[in-house]
Amino acid sequence: MAQPNSKVTLIDYCKRRLGSPVLEINVDSTQIDDAIDYTLEKFRTFNYDGIEKMYMKHKWTAADVTRFKADETTETATKGSDTTDWTYQKNFLVVPDDVVSVSQVWSTTDKGTGNIFDIRYQIRLNDLYDFTSTQFYHYFIIQQHLANIDFMLEHFKPTRFSQVTNRLYIDLSATEDVIENEWSIIECYRYLDPTEHTRIYNNMWIKDYATALIKKYWGQNLTKFNGVQLPGGVTLNGEKIYTDAVTELERLEDELRDTYEMPPLDAVG
Repeated sequence: MAQPNSKVTLIDYCKRRLGSPVLEINVDSTQIDDAIDYTLEKFRTFNYDGIEKMYMKHKWTAADVTRFKADETTETATKGSDTTDWTYQKNFLVVPDDVVSVSQVWSTTDKGTGNIFDIRYQIRLNDLYDFTSTQFYHYFIIQQHLANIDFMLEHFKPTRFSQVTNRLYIDLSATEDVIENEWSIIECYRYLDPTEHTRIYNNMWIKDYATALIKKYWGQNLTKFNGVQLPGGVTLNGEKIYTDAVTELERLEDELRDTYEMPPLDAVG
């Protein structure tokens, strides 16, 4: 059995499953392209095999620093005779189109803890208020937790990200944390490119769903010409083809969401 490894070979595979070349598949090439594209989009949106977790780094440029230091713009909202001025941030980074979500951002800048007003300095100051009454094991456990707190306070940055805008907003200090030639690292999920990872085209769910979707278009087209008779007296039942395709698509939708979809992040762990 030929294994699809491209969009063209996947289309050929789907048409053979529907009876080509014995039967003429009455579906336009643009409809088939739409069916394949929609199948791939649904796969990468809901199937955990369609995305990958990865880390990306960004080196802060002079343009980034300038934009982040002038990080507010004002907009006036009007309702009748009432007006209200709002300011919002412009301090965002543009991420690649195939990034689905950003879970964390770290900065490599380390300003140290020499300042007595630094919260980490105050934590250390009260760390061992009475060394003689503290067991070493307890002290070691506390140190581990404090190390994690230090890392979060210094390196972890709250973020807001929308895939629609491709804008990654980072809530940080523009005067202290945005430094030219320093690096920031993001933990994110990205779509897998099927042209690079060609095994996606041979995924069983993709082959089944694409075939059923093309079959739906075929049946939908035939219902416009009910009772079309082929050479030899064979009559295609467009309504039956359409109904069977819809049933198959519903089954595959349930399979995708129940079997292959990743659980919400707050339900993991």
